[in-house]
Amino acid sequence: MKIAIGCDPNAENEKQALMKFIEAKGLGEVEDFGSTDPIYANVAIKVGEAVASKEYDRGILLCGTGLGVSIAANKVKGAYAALLTDAYSAERARLSNDANIACMGAFTTGSKERELFTQIFLTNEFVPGCGSQPKVDAFRKYDMERK
Repeated sequence: MKIAIGCDPNAENEKQALMKFIEAKGLGEVEDFGSTDPIYANVAIKVGEAVASKEYDRGILLCGTGLGVSIAANKVKGAYAALLTDAYSAERARLSNDANIACMGAFTTGSKERELFTQIFLTNEFVPGCGSQPKVDAFRKYDMERK
């Protein structure tokens, strides 16, 4: 699995730790999309575009709370970013919502939690035909038809 990862300057240390965790666990090949731009939207959009284009299978974004990068990434057509706040949301982001980008807070989520959420997010898959399929189809249809 190819994973695009990026953050704002506040989350550089957390991003580096998460990259090491992903590689150590063999969860995928990680590409660093940077962290030096203080405008977190710029890196979030780059990761969103890389994932939406299918050049990368999944994305991970970090900022202070994860909120800003989540909002920014979701502006990209085909990018479906979810703010992960607990193990259940990490699981449901994939199983029920087919999210392709995980967003987390460097200031709001501990390192062990980020590792757990990342592992759950990267090892679960959306189940086509499940009860959530019509909901996912509805937001994807709207997304693809918008200007």
